[in-house]
Amino acid sequence: MSADTPKSRIEDLKSLLNEYSYQYHVLDHPKVSDAVYDGLFQELKSLEAKYPELISPDSPTQRIGNEVLDKFEKYTHTTRMMSLLDCFSEEEATAWLERIGKIDERALKAEFFVDSKKDGLACALHYEDGVLKRAITRGDGYIGELVTKNVRTIPSVPLRLRGSHPFACGFTEVRGEILMYKKDFDALNLAREKAGEPAFANPRNLAAGTIRQLDPKLVAKRPLTFHAYDVIRENAGDIKSVSETYEAAKQLGFIIGTVAHTEQTFSSTIRYAQSFMEKRDSLPYHTDGLVIKINDKAIQAALGTVGKNPRGAIAYKYPAQQATTIVRDIIISIGRTGAATPVAVFDPTPVAGTTVKHASLHNADEIERKDIRIGDTVVIYKAGDIIPQVESVVTDLRPKGAKRYFFEEELKKQFPKEQFERPAGEAVYRLKGTTAPAILIRSLQHFASKSALDIDMLGAKNVEALVDSKLVKDLADIYTIKAEDLLQLERFAQKSADKLVGAIAVKKNPPLHRFLFGLGIRHVGAQTAIDISRAFHRLDSIGSATYEQLQEVDGVGQIVAESIVLWFDEEHNQKLLAKFRKLGVWPNDEKAATGKLKDKKFVISGTLESMSRDVAADKIRSQGGVFQSSIGKDTDYLVVGKNIGASKLNKAQKLGTNQLSESEFMKLINT
Repeated sequence: MSADTPKSRIEDLKSLLNEYSYQYHVLDHPKVSDAVYDGLFQELKSLEAKYPELISPDSPTQRIGNEVLDKFEKYTHTTRMMSLLDCFSEEEATAWLERIGKIDERALKAEFFVDSKKDGLACALHYEDGVLKRAITRGDGYIGELVTKNVRTIPSVPLRLRGSHPFACGFTEVRGEILMYKKDFDALNLAREKAGEPAFANPRNLAAGTIRQLDPKLVAKRPLTFHAYDVIRENAGDIKSVSETYEAAKQLGFIIGTVAHTEQTFSSTIRYAQSFMEKRDSLPYHTDGLVIKINDKAIQAALGTVGKNPRGAIAYKYPAQQATTIVRDIIISIGRTGAATPVAVFDPTPVAGTTVKHASLHNADEIERKDIRIGDTVVIYKAGDIIPQVESVVTDLRPKGAKRYFFEEELKKQFPKEQFERPAGEAVYRLKGTTAPAILIRSLQHFASKSALDIDMLGAKNVEALVDSKLVKDLADIYTIKAEDLLQLERFAQKSADKLVGAIAVKKNPPLHRFLFGLGIRHVGAQTAIDISRAFHRLDSIGSATYEQLQEVDGVGQIVAESIVLWFDEEHNQKLLAKFRKLGVWPNDEKAATGKLKDKKFVISGTLESMSRDVAADKIRSQGGVFQSSIGKDTDYLVVGKNIGASKLNKAQKLGTNQLSESEFMKLINT
């Protein structure tokens, strides 16, 4: 074949464009202008359009897929992707070395490899004969999700491994971290603010959330980067040390950490770790510490693992960064076990790369010991750079008249209908006579109730049976129940078991407002859930909304906004929502109100013969109207049913509210 055939030209263009991409995104040293790159890229696209049989997966034109995914498939890792043991001081790191030295004495005199611990999303890339075949998230370490199409959009991920390195042949796995540089994150947020869109909280969450988008085109718009930290071959003997791993990754075309290097002794490793604490803020990405590994892979293998951690490596974490903020309120959160936990609410405050809006104050003793009051200026930090904590109060800035916070009094104010007790020897107040199963029973009954998901056959007795038998341990578990599970319980025969499983299955994608109400967020009633759903349309949008955005919704004040933000920020609630999503259970997006009743406000009083009040309310909402529980100045119509009270009629007449008989109402909603 002559040198100017379409096939040879395409191969030459692919090779050159991949080289230019490597120089630009990995070396940060472009050799040609954007115009030159774009011109060659367009030529390649034109040739591939003319000769589609010559398109290959390693072509730069194939970085962005055209189809939107339905879901992510699961994939089992070749070897477990493990996490590292955290150490927070020289003493803890020394204790680690002493422990592993007892297992293998070679560790005491080993070389150590260090690199920055990047705050990103771990990912494994599989190459077959040099071509990228799949990308898998860490998942639970054993099984991750295939995100190949999304990862292909990251410019620093080679679609074909570079050069003539031996690892470009056969099967090669490259593991690393997907992250977003600080400058790219700041630029993205600046653009969103100019467009009137809410800013993202931190680069790590944004990177993780981006990779799990189902549309690769959206992923391509986010400036993500991949840093390699491990190379795995089928023959483990191919790589003798961590330093060889990094050198191989570099030669194969990957970005590696700029601070990555070897230290000859443990003492010099600790000295570097302590000096690095002062340098880490100058890095282009967020980091919360240093990774320290024994450089010799043979020693690492001999040490083995303990739990989910390799013995031959640690994460040397740094003292948490601090900030000051003002305590705007202290609210009490009731957990799944009935424990009453005080929570300080702040103005959104950046700390260690994330925005903190609240922090647990743990218990009444902690509030009293630190003497935390509403209005106080406090020093906050993130333990392990993860969990927000209040360190101390700046008493010199305490406002005049700031009153001490008495926990028992506040319990009575915030929960006037509940009784609490503090068991002897414990610091925590709990709902009196309440256990975790009792709370779950109450929560599940609410979740399945008429105003929430309205799940047939999931009444009080059946709920109690499911919880008592431990078939259900949280709300999401009802979607895992099988008929054969129910047949083990006395209450169920084949017909009733099938009926309940079917009734649950048809409620996997409920209306947003019903799902939101069903979650049982404190202070969020049925109407409030409707108002919030109409304002934000998606559950994810509600979960990321700020106090200010929530309070823009009619009827949502400070207390409701605080309760919503707190609920979505609590870790066990985030895990519950992730479990719902994994099971395919997710509310339908709330559509913007449309229809002939748009924005018209209705109150129904008395008894309707043709339908229940709840059904009538749903019909009003489906046509864009607003259902109200009581008459106000803004009410447009009072629907008059049987046995209506005189006070309602008098109030409607006084306010000039239009009155509709049931027949007039039916005609209005049915025409």
